[in-house]
Amino acid sequence: MSSRPLASVPGLRREELAQIAGISVNYYTRLEQGQSSNASDAIIEALARALDLDDDERVHLYELARPVPARRKRVTRAEVAVPGALALLASMPSVGALLLGRRNDVLAWNPLGHALVAGHLAFTDPDDPATRPNQMRLLFLDSHTRELHRDWAEEAASAVASLRFVAGQYPDDRALAELVGELSMNSREFARLWAKHDVRLSRAGRSGCTTRRWATSTCITRCCTYPTATASGC
Repeated sequence: MSSRPLASVPGLRREELAQIAGISVNYYTRLEQGQSSNASDAIIEALARALDLDDDERVHLYELARPVPARRKRVTRAEVAVPGALALLASMPSVGALLLGRRNDVLAWNPLGHALVAGHLAFTDPDDPATRPNQMRLLFLDSHTRELHRDWAEEAASAVASLRFVAGQYPDDRALAELVGELSMNSREFARLWAKHDVRLSRAGRSGCTTRRWATSTCITRCCTYPTATASGC
């Protein structure tokens, strides 16, 4: 299927999964180990049904089964906030807002967003890739950020599931892989959630923004350049 193996399913043996999907155990084993790259849509759909995948997980399975052809590796460049996104950010001065890159780097924030999320950091930190905050690092490694969330465990699980979806879309992103490695080494909670292989993607509005209520009962909007984590409205 691809060079990236399929995750095993707790409580369901390989033989049982192959039987439910209607394929041989040997063929499923090759798929699971990434030794087959010609699985048909019918087989992928059969596996998705057997695994009881939701829509997000089904999309992720297809991305694993249909990887983008390998290209010459390029140097990972820092993301830049486009003028239109910055204009959107400036248009909501009465709402705390962040502009996030696909790796959850904070590309920009307005004064209210900065004050709520990371008032202990300099307002100009997002301007320089060397000092740019990353929401995943803040979420798992910064005690101040943890205290801001009304339900930190749910936010953490949602954020990791969203990051895994993005990782499936950008398998050659070295900076993203380094971020996952850093968090896995420094946060047992992140490592545990990452090992679960959960995938979750919210259906954000056309603006690409989601709104989240924090422990302070204040709402903050996150405008993202990548698929966002599930967020509840205010």
